[in-house]
Amino acid sequence: NGAVPGERGKQDKSVKRGNWGNQIEFVLTSVGYAVGLGNVWRFPYLCYRNGGGAFMFPYFIMLVFCGIPLFFMELSFGQFASQGCLGVWRVSPMFKGVGYGMMVVSTYIGIYYNVVICIAFYYFFVSMTRVLPWAYCSNPWNTPDCAGVLDGNLSSHAATNLLNTTQKRTSPSEEYWRYWGWGGGAGGSGGGRAPLTPAAPLHRNYVLDLSDDIGNLGEVRLPLLGCLSISWLVVFLCLIKGVKSSGKVVYFTATFPYVVLTILFVRGITLEGALTGIMYYLTPQWDKILDAKVWGDAASQIFYSLGCAWGGLITMASYNKFHNNCYRDSIIISITNCATSVYAGFVIFSILGFMANHLGVDVSKVADHGPGLAFVAYPEALTLLPISPLWSILFFFMLILLGLGTQFCLLETLVTAIVDEVGNEWIIRRKTFVTLGVAVAGFLLGVPLTTQAGIYWLLLMDNYAASFSLVIISCIMCVAIMYIYGHRNYFKDIEMMLGFPPPLFFQICWRFISPAIIFFILIFTVIQYRPISYNDYVYPTWAISIGFLMALSSVICIPIYAIYKVCRSEGDTLLERLKNATKASKDWGPALAEHRSGRYAPAFSPSTESHLEVQPLQPEKGQSEAAAASPVQGSNGSAHSQDSRL
Repeated sequence: NGAVPGERGKQDKSVKRGNWGNQIEFVLTSVGYAVGLGNVWRFPYLCYRNGGGAFMFPYFIMLVFCGIPLFFMELSFGQFASQGCLGVWRVSPMFKGVGYGMMVVSTYIGIYYNVVICIAFYYFFVSMTRVLPWAYCSNPWNTPDCAGVLDGNLSSHAATNLLNTTQKRTSPSEEYWRYWGWGGGAGGSGGGRAPLTPAAPLHRNYVLDLSDDIGNLGEVRLPLLGCLSISWLVVFLCLIKGVKSSGKVVYFTATFPYVVLTILFVRGITLEGALTGIMYYLTPQWDKILDAKVWGDAASQIFYSLGCAWGGLITMASYNKFHNNCYRDSIIISITNCATSVYAGFVIFSILGFMANHLGVDVSKVADHGPGLAFVAYPEALTLLPISPLWSILFFFMLILLGLGTQFCLLETLVTAIVDEVGNEWIIRRKTFVTLGVAVAGFLLGVPLTTQAGIYWLLLMDNYAASFSLVIISCIMCVAIMYIYGHRNYFKDIEMMLGFPPPLFFQICWRFISPAIIFFILIFTVIQYRPISYNDYVYPTWAISIGFLMALSSVICIPIYAIYKVCRSEGDTLLERLKNATKASKDWGPALAEHRSGRYAPAFSPSTESHLEVQPLQPEKGQSEAAAASPVQGSNGSAHSQDSRL
């Protein structure tokens, strides 16, 4: 509970910024942040593609040597300073650009992540019907090539297409999701638009109404726009009081997905063919362990899944009490995240195995990842179950909750960074309006992603905005803390906060192993780079250039701010300016005056005290000096002077 042995008078609470109601709220929020859509739609696919059970070995090796150490570093960093991703860089002001880079990354992810949530909302709403709309090929938007797994009377062409392994069949769920040609909106209101291509056939669809090119935005899909507004409204209402309100919401949003996963798991393993799918997911192919690509995929998945370098971990930890055991929390949250990924694989592949058995094809023919799994393959598999709308509602409700848990932290990261940077009482009292402003801006920036070309832009942002830039940001953060600020200083800070220094294993990982693995991930990402494509659509060069610019926009913050800080620093020579720019500022350290002891003991100068949050309870040193003043009995039994607020 944050109590400090031998220091009964200290409250260990930040009146100015606020704290979590209790430690469970922080753990659940962090679990909700780390466990996202990628655990369900990316990890199971990576596992079966990279050797099944053999992939677990490099996956957990990377978790131990890179994932947990980086997670612990970010939590301890934010908790020690009680600041967001900008304020923590008082530790070495020249590297504050890393914090701005984190903000840019969180902005990009927050924009497109809520669009994915809005699509899940859409599927959730349309599942409230007796028959799922993607169950049959008899709908107005279907093509002659459609081959549904439930259609009783298939045409000879469609029946051949259904089981033909050389020609990929077109399922009703895929036609519901995508678009072949041109068409109208929900309900078939096609209007009088000209076709995208002269020979394009007329078909209607309900979801994307996909255009033929990323540059051809077309019209805004009103059903998706409505769902996007609902997504942002839900996120804003849950964060209206900051961590005080979101901390209560996560009791449901972070736990209920596990209830749904368990329900789907129990239903899945009772189906015929489920064991085949699970064996396909887990059967180890030990020869693949020697493949560098498998290790690269494992390292990348751990890195991105835990949310390192997004700024969210630092932000969430900044609302902890100063003496909270974040070492314990980092291990619990990291292991929970990875265990969820493995568990989700059973849920996904038990259903896909059942579907493959029903079609008489190999599991690889129905396995997919990303949006293709969440909105095409898995929904189609659900149509084979009795009471399929119920399972569909549960599945998409789970996706919504998984997405919201991450989205809460992304929005709070941006709001906290803005409020901490301004730092005055006026903006702290109006934090709700800052949250509203960021939410409205996020909604407006997400509108282009609800157009007919929106899915192209969404995948472009997903592939470039938060890829190698995160790796660079994390690597620079490790170097700045361990080698610029100094590992000995940081280890002493942690000992002062937790009561014990970080274990030797973490010290070695932070200084040598983790930065080396991060550098390996960066090299692997560059070597494995392939221009983005979406099914058969190849992105044009100008679109890929925009993607690289998005990636660079977060990284470029680091050298730009470093140059600015060096130029503004005192010193006659460049070396002196560099030393002053990298030296920890005077207000670096614990936010509460009662925690500033040892080398952080306040000198009681106005310039120093102006940055500290002074509680009504004065430090013992100040009490002895104020003994001559008229004493006032405090609520905790200690005495302090009447003019203590000065």
